[in-house]
Amino acid sequence: MPTRFSTKHGLIWMGVVALVVAAAGTIYWALRAPSVDALTLKQAPLLRTLQFSARVASLSRVEIGSTVTARVSQVLVLEGAGVRKGDVLIQLEADELRAAVAQATASERQAEARIAGLRSSGRSAVKAGLVQADATLKAAESEFARTQQLVAQGFLSASRLDDARRAVDVAKAQQAGAKAQTQANDEAGTDLAQAQAQLALARAASVAAKARLAQSTLLSPADARVLTRDVEPGQIVQPGKALMSLALNGPTQLSAQVDERFLEQLQTNQKAFVVADAFPGKRFSARILTIAPAVDAQRGAIEVKFALEQQAPSYLREDMTLSVEVETARRDRALVLPLSAVRAQTSESEVTVLVIQDGRARDRSVKLGLRTLDAAEVLDGLSEGDLVVMSSAAQSGSRVSAKPVDWKPGNVTKSTSQQDAGSAMTNAMGR
Repeated sequence: MPTRFSTKHGLIWMGVVALVVAAAGTIYWALRAPSVDALTLKQAPLLRTLQFSARVASLSRVEIGSTVTARVSQVLVLEGAGVRKGDVLIQLEADELRAAVAQATASERQAEARIAGLRSSGRSAVKAGLVQADATLKAAESEFARTQQLVAQGFLSASRLDDARRAVDVAKAQQAGAKAQTQANDEAGTDLAQAQAQLALARAASVAAKARLAQSTLLSPADARVLTRDVEPGQIVQPGKALMSLALNGPTQLSAQVDERFLEQLQTNQKAFVVADAFPGKRFSARILTIAPAVDAQRGAIEVKFALEQQAPSYLREDMTLSVEVETARRDRALVLPLSAVRAQTSESEVTVLVIQDGRARDRSVKLGLRTLDAAEVLDGLSEGDLVVMSSAAQSGSRVSAKPVDWKPGNVTKSTSQQDAGSAMTNAMGR
């Protein structure tokens, strides 16, 4: 009997212990604080950048066209060729233009010969005519005086005196004409002035003809590279149509259209890193050269130009698509908070986060400074070593236990388009 009673008593106590253990386990699991992801705040470098697309743009681009209507005789360059200033690009047929130059040149020489004749033989003949007119007048006056005496003495009739007077008048008229001709042949005379005017007209016609002939040869205005060639021999060209496009040699520049929302972050001379989409493994540096004073109203964008800090890579091509990353702000050492830990934004610079304090999640108001797409600088409200809750499931005042997570601030996430990058930046900065 005693043995059977002891065995039964032991089994009862074992059941009681099991129930107590189970109840204790249940209470433990009910009271145990849930584990949440938490980050220990640390000092770290913080870099803010902007990324957007850009294109290669030469310092200046010019289009070559004809100023006359003509047939193309030769096209002497190919696309991509480098040309020097004065090199012949396109030659037009110019037989008629050369004939016009020859005709104008002949007219010019004829006018020059006339002036030379007026100044040499013409002037001598005029002077001889004046001497002859003077001599004729002198003889007529002598004859008139002698006739007048003979008529007075009665040896000649009065009609003879009238004839002598008419002879004097005719001689005077001839002398006046000879003097006028002499004056016209002087350097300031009308004949010479008329001949010089004709020479000027001939020379102007010659210059115009030569200019039209020169227009049949299309030359490179400067050292450049041929971008496009839209003309072939035998083609009829007319004024106003672009036949070639040239990129003038000069410093290679990059041009980007940046959303106007980020204008306050951009300044001239800011450093940038550039990668050509076609050569992703080759990065080179640049700096902001200019920021346009006006905003494109249709696109809401502002043009930003970049200058390379070294010689342009040989693989760059006009209008090539590039990805540009501009460093807009930097903190070498800052208390960095992940933006994913932000629970609410109370103002432009203040947010609310949850921190673990005495085993519970507590609201904390934090003042932020510099922001990137994934992180922000803490100016006030948190200290190094604070545990910040990263999980969205935790509630303020609830018991929690920290599950450490590893996180480091990164740079801007590359986007496929300027619009995507702008949207991401806007969301991250809480604008």
